[in-house]
Amino acid sequence: MTPVELSRTVLHAVRRAVDEGELAVAVPERVVVAPPGPGGRGDYATNVALQLARPAGRPAPAVAELLRARLLRADGISDVVVTGPGFLNISLAGGADARLVRDILRSGPRYGHADDLAGQVVPLHAAHDVRAVVLMDSVARVLRSQGARPRLSCAGPIEAAWVTRLDVSSGIGTVTSDDAALLRPVPAPADPTPLGRDAARWALLHPAPHDRPRLGAGHDDEHLAQRESNPLFRVRYAHARTRALLRNAGDLGFSVEPGPVTSEPAPAAPDGIPQPAAGDAHSLLLTLADHPRVLAATAAHRAPDRLARHLVAVADALAPLLPSVLPLGDEKPSAAHRARLALAEAAGTVLAGGLTLLGIDAPEHL
Repeated sequence: MTPVELSRTVLHAVRRAVDEGELAVAVPERVVVAPPGPGGRGDYATNVALQLARPAGRPAPAVAELLRARLLRADGISDVVVTGPGFLNISLAGGADARLVRDILRSGPRYGHADDLAGQVVPLHAAHDVRAVVLMDSVARVLRSQGARPRLSCAGPIEAAWVTRLDVSSGIGTVTSDDAALLRPVPAPADPTPLGRDAARWALLHPAPHDRPRLGAGHDDEHLAQRESNPLFRVRYAHARTRALLRNAGDLGFSVEPGPVTSEPAPAAPDGIPQPAAGDAHSLLLTLADHPRVLAATAAHRAPDRLARHLVAVADALAPLLPSVLPLGDEKPSAAHRARLALAEAAGTVLAGGLTLLGIDAPEHL
């Protein structure tokens, strides 16, 4: 069960409770599920019971228990626990991890795209500043991924260098409507175009709009550095590594097959290379599963920095898996190797799709 499917399952439980007279509330349009926070458990959590408690005139834990009973009867759910003031913590039935990986591989770079905003025209108006225009361009890309039709305008004419060097659309007009959302982030302190498209866009988008970008003397080199201290390098390097692993696996004669990433019983680690811990893989899976929610939040808050930080989290969660994807020495490819390769490809797919929405290239070689 994917996060989108789980959200629909929870929403269905709410709708059934309302239809059968157990809850007297308006059924929400959607339910958000996300990895559990501190104190939570299971695979996903939702605060829908807290949202419904006040309109239902009932304590949130009582609403949560009502929904828990219904969710326990749903296919694909193995356990539901109520924690804190009324959070529903949901554990999925076995095989959920493999289904998530298959869903990502099936969707490709469009994983996380949705039609929640289908048909909605979203007017955006940028200040006449390079950072505001690049931010608007990326927000528009994410909005389109959620089904919306953004209408873009700028307080001044789009400069040629923004189009040719930063891949901003040349068709942005200057006429705006009264209901347009004004995008006015803290301006860039220096011209970002000498960095080139990818580094310049990352330098403008990775900081939150209210934070000052690190640009100009003493800072430009950090955006171009090929080292781990550069978050853009970590993201692009992680993606390139997944592509290299797929090529190398092909040379060894095996391909992806989603499943458990650890062997039972675990074999001795050849050449001292540790096998991935189940917790490491689980952390990566939770981060990948959170991608649709991150895209929806990026669109809702007009904040590409959320997507940029999420891609860094994916790359960092992927790193512990990479050394154990391919067999070493005389080791033969196993089901665990094929599952790790599938998980690595899924992570690379999410990285590529996210970078594209930021207007940044995802190279196969780095």
